Amino acid sequence: MVTDKTFAGKMFDLFNILLLSLIAILMLLPFLHVVMGSFTTAEEMARKPFVLFPTVFTFDSYRYIFSTNTLFKAMGVSIGVTVVGTLISMILTSMMAYGLTRRDLDGRKTMNLMIVFTMLFHGGLIPSFLIVKNLGLIDTYMSLILPGAISAFNLIILRSFFQGLPDGVEESAKIDGCGDFGILFRIVLPLSMPALATISLFYAVNYWNSYFGAIMFMNDADKWPIQVLLRQIVIAASGMAADTSNEFVKPPEQTIKMAVIVVSTLPILIVYPFLQKYFAKGALVGSVKG
Repeated sequence: MVTDKTFAGKMFDLFNILLLSLIAILMLLPFLHVVMGSFTTAEEMARKPFVLFPTVFTFDSYRYIFSTNTLFKAMGVSIGVTVVGTLISMILTSMMAYGLTRRDLDGRKTMNLMIVFTMLFHGGLIPSFLIVKNLGLIDTYMSLILPGAISAFNLIILRSFFQGLPDGVEESAKIDGCGDFGILFRIVLPLSMPALATISLFYAVNYWNSYFGAIMFMNDADKWPIQVLLRQIVIAASGMAADTSNEFVKPPEQTIKMAVIVVSTLPILIVYPFLQKYFAKGALVGSVKG
């Protein structure tokens, strides 16, 4: 281990530690404010616009949120859509990305251009709704999955990662008798775990946070994911706040919003550490290849 024992080196290290610590604190303060704010009383929130250490801890906001009978069902819908959607998206994206790496594929350049085109121009809201409606997917969970099953951005990253694998590996598999599906599922995918973990996290976060699709395609409130249900809870809390005449006894609208943020982001934060070790490597390697 090489250490710099000079005074200038020690001062430089101290400066870096202080600077990075300051940046870390600035990054953590908003999160801490949201978490602590969700446990704060409405009166204290009204007095202090920025709460880090509440004088009185209360679970009123969480009691209000979890008082909704359909909350756990909505949570199950979100988890199911996230798991199934991520699985479907990874299967489709992996197969298409691998196909686009084959140099003998007819129309390969045209398909690549069309994929990039979709990143620049989108069909719009009405065509998307009409397609889902004509496919008979209104009020079905597939309406939350299929329209975004393949992301052009994720597809390009995964295709670039596949292109970086040595050609000799694929040729050896062919000599051993592997077909295209065998090469993909037995050779390419096991060698691409960092990229697959990264893209899976991208898809999972996207499915977990998406709510606009449910607003458009889900008329049955019993099938709403938790994001839409929490949105309705916040709207209901805002309406209650507008009706009250005593500013110090108003319902905890702000604390409810913070509790909603905590409830909606906590599951995906739990998943992230398990994929974090693959995240940086997979995103970097997949993004630098042409």
